[in-house]
Amino acid sequence: MTTQLDRLLSIMATLRDPERGCEWDLAQDFSTIAPYTIEEAYEVADAIEREAMDELRDELGDLLLQVVFHARMAEEAGHFVFEDVARSIADKMEARHPHIFGGADGQMTERRWEELKAKERDAKGATSAMDGVARALPALLRAEKLQKRAARTGFDWPDTEGPADKLREEMQELAEAPADKREEEAGDLLFAAVNLVRAYGIAPEDALRAANGKFERRFRGMEGKAGSTFPQLSLEEQEALWQAVKADE
Repeated sequence: MTTQLDRLLSIMATLRDPERGCEWDLAQDFSTIAPYTIEEAYEVADAIEREAMDELRDELGDLLLQVVFHARMAEEAGHFVFEDVARSIADKMEARHPHIFGGADGQMTERRWEELKAKERDAKGATSAMDGVARALPALLRAEKLQKRAARTGFDWPDTEGPADKLREEMQELAEAPADKREEEAGDLLFAAVNLVRAYGIAPEDALRAANGKFERRFRGMEGKAGSTFPQLSLEEQEALWQAVKADE
């Protein structure tokens, strides 16, 4: 395994070589590569969801390449090298599992994990419970993380009634909002929906991903029943197809 990793590091070094490297690879920087890094992470998640193990192997390779690419650019700039990246995560995993590597008693729980992470943030000079929630996260996932951080300070409803009332309030405010305020109120509505779903103990990202899959499956079923005439059908006819597809399930 080390031999193949060394080979990959060597390949990236060659691609970034100023004299004999690839023009495209040489033209990249952290900001231009970052979108590919995010895309590859989602492709890994997609392969896992479809239980496509051959694809997962390839997608993990693509994701590893992103790590190698960023580490190579950092090395060129004198910031750190790939070895530092590996050492950093190894140190972190040992520190976060003191019951395995440090002789501490007990088992790992979500609460204990979060306490260890909080200590790490404090050591880095965090001044707010919101510190460390990456801005580049998908908005839905970031909303959930922000809410969880707030909840750890006690800023949270004790049951589902509070967030349900808040959701109804935000729906009303969106309906009554002037045009220049609709985007803001729409954001408040979505944020409130995340809070309600979280109050039921459901991961919003997982729930929405499942809903996306169900909608896509049913829509494809509608198209399959109607054929090429589907776009020409009335909304009532399309709705009838929707109900038929639901009944088939």
